[in-house]
Amino acid sequence: MTLVFAAIAPHGGLVFEQPDAVTREGMEELKRRFTAAQPEAVIIVTPHGTLVDNHFAVVRSGKLAEQPSQFLDAEYLYDGPGAPELADICVRVLQEDGLPALGITFGSTVAGSSEMPIDWGAGIPLWFMRAPAVVVTPCRALSNDEHVRAGAALARATADRRVAFIASADHGHGHRADGPYGLAPESKEYDDRIVELVRENRLGELPAWDPGVAVTAKADSFWQLLMLHGAIGGAFDVELLSYEAPTYFGMLCAAFAPRQD
Repeated sequence: MTLVFAAIAPHGGLVFEQPDAVTREGMEELKRRFTAAQPEAVIIVTPHGTLVDNHFAVVRSGKLAEQPSQFLDAEYLYDGPGAPELADICVRVLQEDGLPALGITFGSTVAGSSEMPIDWGAGIPLWFMRAPAVVVTPCRALSNDEHVRAGAALARATADRRVAFIASADHGHGHRADGPYGLAPESKEYDDRIVELVRENRLGELPAWDPGVAVTAKADSFWQLLMLHGAIGGAFDVELLSYEAPTYFGMLCAAFAPRQD
């Protein structure tokens, strides 16, 4: 595999609304490191994209266009190229590993003629870290092991390309009683544990977790982090750049670089 960079990146519109916040600083640092790694393409895993029952979904479209949403202003909507050739390889490798995976397009079965509407979970990280992108969605009906294996398969699909891997992830969504999901004490407990695991490069402990922990914490990160762990294994060093819960959900930026030894 040739993963040259990996990241955990948030996808809350606050990165634009609060330009002086630590999360925006973290995203700008991720952008700097991403650019320095010079990836030819990026695989981004989002929890908010086109979700397919009981399958991983891989966008094969030649163009990506973020759709308007309540979460950010139109000036920050992302559009850019897809990476259809890499996407096809991703689907093939996932299926060869016995994982339920489908390639998807929009409007046309021909990837080069297809423009896929994408969500803020992909669009916000890609606004900072731009490259031809393969957008992948996890599936919460599948097991922890299947998500780890999927991440490993996606990494193998990179072959001789220089590719980055981004886990788009916001964490517990119950940090405030006035938030849309109400107050859930489990959100802070979950986020504290995730921060510890990221800081100490211990994502390898996540496959043993009960996914119900993330559900109770109202987290949108667990499944993408399993895939990130599968993609990078123990071969990357990490730096936790930022964490904060400035509103009802937690936001974390972390950069992973291939270990030089």
